[in-house]
Amino acid sequence: MEVPQILQFVDESVYTQTGKHLNDLQRRIVRGILNRQKYADVAETYGYSEKHVKKVSHELLQMLSDVFGEQVKKSNLESVLERKINFNIVLGSKNNHNNTVTIGSINSCPIPSSVNLDQSQTETIEKLRKFGLSDKQIAEALKLSLEDIKQINM
Repeated sequence: MEVPQILQFVDESVYTQTGKHLNDLQRRIVRGILNRQKYADVAETYGYSEKHVKKVSHELLQMLSDVFGEQVKKSNLESVLERKINFNIVLGSKNNHNNTVTIGSINSCPIPSSVNLDQSQTETIEKLRKFGLSDKQIAEALKLSLEDIKQINM
């Protein structure tokens, strides 16, 4: 998964738990950690003091620890995110359970083949693809035919 998709995952996870999105500096810190930058480099690149970046980073990592239900440090952020991205894709409406990411609202009733998909379903299919699910997995999860899923081009 590329850094923009990882940032989206982190932002959605934080929003699900806190009701707030990551701010610009928090996103830059996550990007910096994933790119193995030092706090001094992040500070210099974006015009902040190193002390401020360290303070915001400490608060961010504590918040991510709360969101993901395990201690998150600069040294283990990548492995925590890898586990969470690969394990915690939950289909359904917004919820307050720890360790979950919500991806749209999905009708779980069987849908006949050749159905016209609405905008919400199309967006959900595209999101699931971005999270690395195959068309076959998406079809099974949404109870749609594989042909219906393949109709949606990215």
